[in-house]
Amino acid sequence: MSTENEGAAVPPAPSAPPVPVDAPAAPASQERPAAEGDAAPTAPLPPVPGGAPAGSHGTASHHGTSGANGTSSANGASESSNGTQPYAAPAASNEPYPPATQGSAPDASWPPPPPPGTPPYADNGAAGVGAGGVGAGAAGGAAGGAGAGSGWGATYQQPAPKSGRGGLLAAVLIAALVAGGLGGGLGYTLAKNDDNTSSTTVSASDSGGSFKRDPGTVAGVAAKALPSTVTIQAESSAGEGGTGTGFVFDAEGHILTNNHVVAEAVDGGKLTATFPSGKKYDAEVVGHAQGYDVAVIKLKNAPSDLKPLTLGDSEKVAVGDSTIAIGAPFGLSNTVTTGIISAKNRPVASSDGSGSNASYMSALQTDASINPGNSGGPLLDAQGNVIGINSAIQSAANGLGGTSQSGSIGLGFAIPINQAKYVAQQLIKTGKPVYAKIGASVSTEDTTNGAKIIDRGTAGGSEAIEAGGPAAKAGLKPGDVITKLDDRVIDSGPTLIGEIWTHQPGDQVTITYERDGKTQTVELTLGARTGDS
Repeated sequence: MSTENEGAAVPPAPSAPPVPVDAPAAPASQERPAAEGDAAPTAPLPPVPGGAPAGSHGTASHHGTSGANGTSSANGASESSNGTQPYAAPAASNEPYPPATQGSAPDASWPPPPPPGTPPYADNGAAGVGAGGVGAGAAGGAAGGAGAGSGWGATYQQPAPKSGRGGLLAAVLIAALVAGGLGGGLGYTLAKNDDNTSSTTVSASDSGGSFKRDPGTVAGVAAKALPSTVTIQAESSAGEGGTGTGFVFDAEGHILTNNHVVAEAVDGGKLTATFPSGKKYDAEVVGHAQGYDVAVIKLKNAPSDLKPLTLGDSEKVAVGDSTIAIGAPFGLSNTVTTGIISAKNRPVASSDGSGSNASYMSALQTDASINPGNSGGPLLDAQGNVIGINSAIQSAANGLGGTSQSGSIGLGFAIPINQAKYVAQQLIKTGKPVYAKIGASVSTEDTTNGAKIIDRGTAGGSEAIEAGGPAAKAGLKPGDVITKLDDRVIDSGPTLIGEIWTHQPGDQVTITYERDGKTQTVELTLGARTGDS
């Protein structure tokens, strides 16, 4: 609608009874200023019939708009039937209208009877009913029209202004709160009734540790092998020592490990072995082989429920096979690492750091992480069988050996279990190692041409060729360079020693050697040497 007049704002006029059919049309009159705000227009006030009581409704318009039929709108000003101009209601005022200056006897037909079912007008304080609706108390009487007993001559009370924007804001807030409460309650109920209906996540039926791992997995192998491994603490009589690893060799309490792990405790030292369960046992050295770097210790008061690890066949191991190493790197017990066999028959010379003779092995090479403290621990295949004893690492700092504290660079070496088993059995049986030999001394210099039999007098007074030994019987002489043992290429003295020690005394082997530029072969039977001296 269009606003014709602007001025002081007035409150909305009350609704009024319907206009009688025979009432004269009210002439157009001056419009009152429009009320400010968003209050909705009210129903039209009827023109006062002739003879209506003074003070009848003759008010200015609320918005001052014109109707579509050419007459003044329901909100326009109306004139009494006797031609007297009524007073306009003061803006935003609750004062009664003054009586009209002229009037006549009331028309018996006015006011018209209320519609059926409409309650009679009540006193102020009772419910008031008018064309505009029902109000309560005094306000209700005013909003519903004139209260009972006041008559048409009674004063008219303007209703209090309504707050349009504030009411809307309150309604919106209430609706938001109600909607929020309903939404929260509904969400909680749905989540409580079915925890999976509104989620796309998938939960495992079992958590880790509540189900059994397959035997072929790393977790399955580790779970089976760990209870049969021990962390070894070796201490000399002077209080010096270190940490290594070992594993159960048999049910009698024998533990297989490296010689350099227990070397400090050999002469009057102290040994303890601790299982992953935390049970600790004192132990003693049964035998040790410095050349093989193998040792056997035995638990004192060993438990009756020991479970030895299954020994595999290191000859059947292939490059690329999976490996699992267990040990106590840098003292961190029960550590499991994985890798593969990266090479076989790797010639390795290592030392226990005591300045004594070196150990030699034709080792299994693995990239499983092996560090100081892993020494003596088992190297397992994918089925959990022991295929080697972790013994040495290639260190970027100090080369091969058991004394370097440098970490793994992916080059670890293990004694093949076939060799270690033979040595362990000899140590348990006699307390001393038995070495295979050819009966010749060779140079330990690092060369690539082969293992040269040394000349007389260069080996600390010992003869280069042992009289009556295997080499002498085969016709070997000082200066000969051995290049092969069976089908193994020999590039140096340590390589030859390590390869011989993979055999047992009495084995027959084929030696390929060079003399005066000519290659020759000879067969010989390996002899035996007992002890490290």
